Amino acid sequence: MVAAMSGVAGAAAIEPCAAASCNDGTAAATAPAAGWAEGTCNCESNVDYTWGRERQDTTADPRRRIRLPPQSASRTGRPPCDNCRMRVRKRPGIAGVSPFLLLTLAPLFWAGNWIIGRGFAPDIPPMAMTFLRWLFAIVILAPFAWPHVRRDWPLVRANWKTLLLLGAIGVGTHNALAYLGLNYTTATNGVILNSFIPVMIITFSGLFLREVLSPVQLAGVGVSLFGVLAILSQGSLAALASFRLNGGDLLVILSMAMWSTYTICLRWRPAGLHMLSFLFVLMVVGDLCVLPFFAGELAFGRRMTVTPTNIAALVSVALFSSVLAYIFWNRGVERVGASVAGLFVHLMPVYGVVLAWLFLGERLAPYHVAGIGLILTGIWITSRLGRRPVPAPAGTD
Repeated sequence: MVAAMSGVAGAAAIEPCAAASCNDGTAAATAPAAGWAEGTCNCESNVDYTWGRERQDTTADPRRRIRLPPQSASRTGRPPCDNCRMRVRKRPGIAGVSPFLLLTLAPLFWAGNWIIGRGFAPDIPPMAMTFLRWLFAIVILAPFAWPHVRRDWPLVRANWKTLLLLGAIGVGTHNALAYLGLNYTTATNGVILNSFIPVMIITFSGLFLREVLSPVQLAGVGVSLFGVLAILSQGSLAALASFRLNGGDLLVILSMAMWSTYTICLRWRPAGLHMLSFLFVLMVVGDLCVLPFFAGELAFGRRMTVTPTNIAALVSVALFSSVLAYIFWNRGVERVGASVAGLFVHLMPVYGVVLAWLFLGERLAPYHVAGIGLILTGIWITSRLGRRPVPAPAGTD
């Protein structure tokens, strides 16, 4: 987990080169050590070498745009100059991971969330599940995110309306509706209904953003959706025709609409806001939105049964379904766009079926295999054959 957190920062360890080429005419005496990449900083740079990423500084003094580590003077034997050679050690991070791998892992974590949400519904009320899940996630993320939040606070204040909207719909409302719905429907229905999120994302993107997929990508979505229907119908048209929605299903569908809106709105993530700052602020906003409903639930006498098993379930949902899944999903959407990323939600019933077969002893039927094959084929068509350049949305690190 620590590696994943630090990787989000696109971390690069920075230190000044002792043998540097500076304004005073001193020439570099030695080549950089193995594993180091040279770079040049000067008073015109917008690169904050302390954090290893580009960020615009609003200070009027150009010499203060470069923040060198405090130990730089002792390492070089002289005060840091304003145009010294820099050495950057590159570390592997999440920024270099395939977005398709990230988008493949996020539904796995969310599929587990639906199973836990349904299985623990008698012991953990829906608002308690939502509020405590995000409270634990905030505690887990805080040590990694807080330095970035402090640095990015002016940017957070300037974009508070956007962050309030994204936190309310993507963290608070979406999850509360999902857990509430799971009190009245099955986990299987919830996971399968979530497979229609790609259709919602494509529809919303076309209606509000005038964004459409290519014919090949649309064909891939159709093949994948057909695979979902194969699992839903158990390979029988009669079973599909007899499928009925209940009140819980309608709440899940409303939750899906919130998530689809959140996904297409990620393009408005404030430019320059670090991923961990972004996610931490959204978690806090979302949890505050749920707090009044959690208090109301307590007032009506619905309380969580506190046991080690229930606490462990909340912690696992907080770590995997909240922190890691959101980081992976946000990065994937940033890299490939909302419409293509949305297709990977079709993997949720695949994971649900396979996990139930492996750990619960449920039967793996031929229609499961056929549906999984169609879903994976559709994803491959859309992400590979139909791939086209997608402009990076605002807010890249």
